Amino acid sequence: MGFIRKSHCTAQHTFISANFKVVKSIQTEFWGSFCIMSHQTGIKPSPELAEIIAVAKDIQGRTRALKVIIVNEQLELAEKCDVRGTWEADFDAVIQPLLEEKTPSYILYRTDNQDDKGSYKWIFIPFIPDNSPVRQKMLYASTKATMKRSFGGTSHIDEELPGTTKNEVSFEGYKKHLEMKAAPGPLTEAEEEAKQVMEMETRSDIGVDTKSQTLPGLAFPVEEAAIQRIKEVRALKNTYVQLLIDAKEEVIRLANCDHTNVDSLPSRVPDDSPRYHLFVFPHTYEGDNLNSIVFIYTMPGYKCPVKERMLYSSCKAPFLYSLEQMGFELAAKIEIGDRDELTEEFLMSEVHPIRMVHKPKFSKPQGPAGRRGQSRVTNTNK
Repeated sequence: MGFIRKSHCTAQHTFISANFKVVKSIQTEFWGSFCIMSHQTGIKPSPELAEIIAVAKDIQGRTRALKVIIVNEQLELAEKCDVRGTWEADFDAVIQPLLEEKTPSYILYRTDNQDDKGSYKWIFIPFIPDNSPVRQKMLYASTKATMKRSFGGTSHIDEELPGTTKNEVSFEGYKKHLEMKAAPGPLTEAEEEAKQVMEMETRSDIGVDTKSQTLPGLAFPVEEAAIQRIKEVRALKNTYVQLLIDAKEEVIRLANCDHTNVDSLPSRVPDDSPRYHLFVFPHTYEGDNLNSIVFIYTMPGYKCPVKERMLYSSCKAPFLYSLEQMGFELAAKIEIGDRDELTEEFLMSEVHPIRMVHKPKFSKPQGPAGRRGQSRVTNTNK
């Protein structure tokens, strides 16, 4: 069936609780201010940047790197560099001149590695120097998720390399970053706990029958009523299922299974607690009438407790694996923080990502005032 029964699930909730004490150590006044700012920025990419990103991600494109900054409460392109040699050879030659020691920025760097669809894999570099103004550091830190999502998230970004100095985001720094991920050195108790919590959120190589507490992710069982409704969605006999995690009983339960269309979908999403959703998205694409099944993970930011957020994050990968075992072919796996994002246009962009065939011409946006040195943008319109 793909789902484990409750009798097969070990009591792992204690393990989760033990690892959350590290979260308390970061609940300082600065963190509180950071969280508030993350919900107040409202910063989005400009239309020009959105167009440039689409061109950059095109498999026929020659863009090597984009430097993005925040200007007038918008994400704007500051500089663009084209491919010169191999991505390893270009790394320092392209990235280092883009960095300013006291000014935060985002760098999106294209490698030469491709996924099974032919799309290039990118490295996301949030560069936030320690000696930059506090407000700028908070602004760029709180807008980082928006920048990643605007670029296509993990479907295009293969690695994230945060840095506060130029050395940290050099090619040597990148190799050290990969080495630390593969073979971490001795860690303090707090660092070890933080590492375990991060792994529970991000790793997905886990099966539903796994019981070991050392593995990231929790394979909670799914109640029978929920399983039956999930099967109905797979058979297109139902359009919507919402699931919640009962932390006390360590089980995934059915929360809602009312018939739902795109217009009413946002109203189904709670604004104060996480949920998993399976939605049948009816639409027309290239002349065909389609019913695509979409998995949606809604996480309303800091309106819900930290432990609850972490629990849903760590259960997500095993749950998705269970769906695959049941024969689900998910058209998209989506994670959002704001239910108002769930529009027909948004779902279409997730189920059928736009691929640029011809590169449209565009003018280079105005750079930030007072920038020193000559422009390092490669003019592709000559």
